[in-house]
Amino acid sequence: MKKSLLFIFSGFVITALVAALFIYRNLFGNSIKPEHETINIFIPTGATFGQVLDTLHEHLVIEKPVLLKWVAEKKHYPENIRPGRYAINSDMSCAGLINLLRSGRQTPVRLTFNNIRKLEQLAGRIGSQLEADSLQIISFLSDELNYASAGFNKATIIALFIPNTYEFYWNTDAAKIYSRMLKEYSLFWNERRIKQAESKKLSPVEVAILASIIDDEVAKKDEKPRIAGVYLNRLKMGMPLQACPTIKFALNDFTITRVLYAHLETDSPYNTYKHRGLPPGPVGCPSIEGIDAVLNAEDHDYIYFAAKADFSGYHNFSRTLSEHNRYANQYQKELDRRKIFK
Repeated sequence: MKKSLLFIFSGFVITALVAALFIYRNLFGNSIKPEHETINIFIPTGATFGQVLDTLHEHLVIEKPVLLKWVAEKKHYPENIRPGRYAINSDMSCAGLINLLRSGRQTPVRLTFNNIRKLEQLAGRIGSQLEADSLQIISFLSDELNYASAGFNKATIIALFIPNTYEFYWNTDAAKIYSRMLKEYSLFWNERRIKQAESKKLSPVEVAILASIIDDEVAKKDEKPRIAGVYLNRLKMGMPLQACPTIKFALNDFTITRVLYAHLETDSPYNTYKHRGLPPGPVGCPSIEGIDAVLNAEDHDYIYFAAKADFSGYHNFSRTLSEHNRYANQYQKELDRRKIFK
């Protein structure tokens, strides 16, 4: 009798262990595999459970789809869908996948932007990497009420975006993108940089405007502080900046390699040949290099510069107009020789 009870008890234990092992292997065994080494799963804001399942089936090899759905329902995932970008880089269990999606532990997007000319281009660059599309971003940036309290307007808001690499959650909306960039802007414009700007009698936005011109004007990094000094000298003297990048911006034609007299007649507040002082806003996202060139501008008495005729990317600097004209004529002749007419 005792032996029978022992056998029965042992049978129950073995059955329970087998059942437990079966359940464990099904729930926690790796039955979900990415199609490639790493797969990014994007769950849009407002997605339904059905849409999530469709996305998972599209990008993952799911050996037990019924079990996955059952686990999701038991963990109340359909009522707790968290939008975002989730990286799957190894085999997972049904429970592990649902736990990841339900937790909202996203893999951030590394967003990089540089060489940006206008807000539309900036919106396109950001919108191509985050859930918020370019129309949503440009709509936000087109409304000055969204950022007037921070001292920006539509012409200057591009100065907020310091070119660099930033980490964002994929589902960050336009307003949160702005808030994050405002925080980064405040960190960038620390006490040291603000004091440097004040020593040049410029605000941070004015530094950004001048830096954007220099970025477009100068190919050689080591020349930027010297050319910044030229422009600062012109501002002190009340002389027009006469900066070619502002003409290209006014014409919205950045392919121009030779600014002609006809271009200088452009009727625009960005025409620094007609209007003294700085233009209304930057002519692109100013680089950190350009900003620091203005803040650390060379102290000299040059007021002119002309590209060298050897096309090295460097410039000749002059104190007098006659000297400048001589260098400028050399460069113009070389343009003619090379048949560069626009």
